[in-house]
Amino acid sequence: MKVVAILLAAGSAKRFGSDKLLHALPHAVPIAVQALRHLKAVFEENIFVVTRPEAGALSALLRKEGCKVVVCENAAEGMGASLACAVRAAGDAQGYVVALADMPFIRASSIAAVREALGAGAPLAAPYFRSRRGHPVGFAAKFRPALEALEGDQGAKRIISLEEKNLVKIPVGDPGVIRDIDTPGDLAPPIIV
Repeated sequence: MKVVAILLAAGSAKRFGSDKLLHALPHAVPIAVQALRHLKAVFEENIFVVTRPEAGALSALLRKEGCKVVVCENAAEGMGASLACAVRAAGDAQGYVVALADMPFIRASSIAAVREALGAGAPLAAPYFRSRRGHPVGFAAKFRPALEALEGDQGAKRIISLEEKNLVKIPVGDPGVIRDIDTPGDLAPPIIV
């Protein structure tokens, strides 16, 4: 059975001041497209990107990258609703690697490590940078019903906290796993000490 990738790109980006997922990085690639390209380096197919109904320009850009775009009609309810929509669209799988479109700096090697952990039988897997849990997070097939039942803005945090003893923690030297873009200031190069 397959492991699928899910990229959550249905947020409202209110703190950024404009559509952050379309904001171009210094090399002229939009944030969401860069995040998708890192997933594509690991997943040649089986990539599902969830967007909101009013994000036509973003959806078109992502389709050109060769992924399956899922428009979530109730995306305004929050991340939980969007993730549930994406998992339903993805269907049966050995596991689901869930990434965020506002995290364009995650290395492909970190994504691959999460996918490999699921393939090796991990129920849950996540990269850790300096003891901080990062993204993407991998969920085994047994979590499909719980993921499909998500609603509101909680995302899968509750599942992870309830199942923390089953979480395979993957140490990585990749600060990108904890670096998301919420405001324009987050695009400045990080200071890592």
